[in-house]
Amino acid sequence: MEQIKAIDVRIFPHRRLKPATTEKILSELLDLEGILRFLVNGESLPNVVGYGPARGTSVNHPDRKIITVKGKEVELLVSVGEIVVTIRHENLEEFVEKTKAILEETLNFGFDVGVGIFTRTKTTVSDNLKIVYGIEDEFDPSLVGLVDPKTNSKETVKLIGD
Repeated sequence: MEQIKAIDVRIFPHRRLKPATTEKILSELLDLEGILRFLVNGESLPNVVGYGPARGTSVNHPDRKIITVKGKEVELLVSVGEIVVTIRHENLEEFVEKTKAILEETLNFGFDVGVGIFTRTKTTVSDNLKIVYGIEDEFDPSLVGLVDPKTNSKETVKLIGD
């Protein structure tokens, strides 16, 4: 089986993104050629307070919303501070150029776009243990680097496809 040459493009806005802005950027990025996957990082937006004197109290953060990306509803679990897009290597120059154009049109503040490897590329012991202990039915190699080893990927990974 032929291995696809892939590279990450890291989008780092100088401010955290609002849900509507995140929805617009992700929808426009997914219209570009060569995308294999994307990862949205940021500060967690929990449903309930996890520790301290207010433990168990409901959190009604205004940025914890459901956005629609390519017709699929996705709940934002983080205040978006970074987007990492994995693309086919041969699409790099065109993708970066079009990404910068999308960001310049959408954002009214600065941003950085970097190219490199920003996600794990090989399975770890934690990934393999998920299968052994039955946490995951099957571990999809395309999810390597997208899932926190302490969580079930079904809880945090949303598949958006045609």
